[in-house]
Amino acid sequence: MTGTGEQQVGAGRDGPLWWGRRRSAVLDVGLGVVSALECGLEGVAFAGEAGLPVPVGVVFGLLVGATLVLRRRWPVAVVLVAVATTPAAMGFLLAVVGLYTLAASEVPRRITGLLASMSLVATFVVTYVRMRGEVEADRWYVPVVSLFMAVALTAPPVLLGLYVGARRRLMESLHERADSLERELSLLAERAEERAEWARREERTRIAREMHDVVAHRVSLMVVHAAALQAVVGKDPETAVRNAALVGDMGRQALTELREMLGVLRSTESVARSAAAPSPVPVVAAVPVAVVGPVGEEGPSLGALEALVGQSRAAGMVVELEVHGSVRSYPPEVEQTAYRVVQEALTNCHKHASGARVRVRLAHREQEVAMQVENGPSDAAVADAGLPSGGNGLVGMRERVQGLGGVFVSGPTEAGGFRVSAVLPGAGVGGAP
Repeated sequence: MTGTGEQQVGAGRDGPLWWGRRRSAVLDVGLGVVSALECGLEGVAFAGEAGLPVPVGVVFGLLVGATLVLRRRWPVAVVLVAVATTPAAMGFLLAVVGLYTLAASEVPRRITGLLASMSLVATFVVTYVRMRGEVEADRWYVPVVSLFMAVALTAPPVLLGLYVGARRRLMESLHERADSLERELSLLAERAEERAEWARREERTRIAREMHDVVAHRVSLMVVHAAALQAVVGKDPETAVRNAALVGDMGRQALTELREMLGVLRSTESVARSAAAPSPVPVVAAVPVAVVGPVGEEGPSLGALEALVGQSRAAGMVVELEVHGSVRSYPPEVEQTAYRVVQEALTNCHKHASGARVRVRLAHREQEVAMQVENGPSDAAVADAGLPSGGNGLVGMRERVQGLGGVFVSGPTEAGGFRVSAVLPGAGVGGAP
């Protein structure tokens, strides 16, 4: 089937047979009726010239004119009928509308040019022959008038059809491009939502990991000190008092770090509303908001590693700290990650290796910093503090290290202990040392 561009398919189609719309069918049927009446009247003269009965000429004309109804379905056939009936001097409307429909359709342009040329030649020849026998004038008059009539009856419908067809195709192209852009925008919106959801998941994971690192170490030390306090409270009051003070210090440090972390999660608007709204609880209002600002930049660093090891020693663990290489500063994210790896490894030693000797090694290399925490087998004589384990410590350490492009390895040792090793690039992710 050859379309003209006016056919509607899919959900918008509501016309019968090959018509896409009802008004298209009504228009074509109306044109077919007018063309049939025209050709029927012209069939009377044709019957007289051909020596045929008048009814035969009228019926022939009606049939020829009625073919205009098929112009959208078979525009080539309609033009061929119009060209074939040109010698009979009938089908003026049929030829004009047929050429217009052919030029506006999706028929290849070479076929349109061929049929338009055939119509032009047929009109010229018929006009020339008829005028030559009826008009006596200069020898140039008849050819010029015949050519003018042929061009006037052929060129305007063809040019108009080409213009309408090109405009229709342009509009269809614009509609398709608009639909394509709408689909692309919808796809981009979906991808943006997916990226936002992925970012939210990553942020929740990071927050959970940070909360685990901050709380687990402090609380583990508090539990160890509390167990020691319970063991010596009746035997050595001075040691019990010292352990109680350490428990209090650890609790206050844990609360401070929690407040700082929660403050980082607050948006500016939330902080502003909290500052503007009157608080019925003075203690909550006294939480220092100014402390939360520099947490992302002035978090734990390798300079605090000695204090971290000292806290584990105060809890009764035997910890050796070895530092190799020249000490230098690293980007904040590298120092925080290194600190958290050692912190979490010491926390695991408190949980799973009571009474074991622990060795912490830190090596400053040319383009990287390496750390290793290794503990020996647990001392069966030392009572286990009963610290719970969520199974997220090693996972969090590995995520931190790999997030900076480093290497993380952990596993048991041949002596029955456990070893955690990590190597971080000295300039963070993708940086030059």
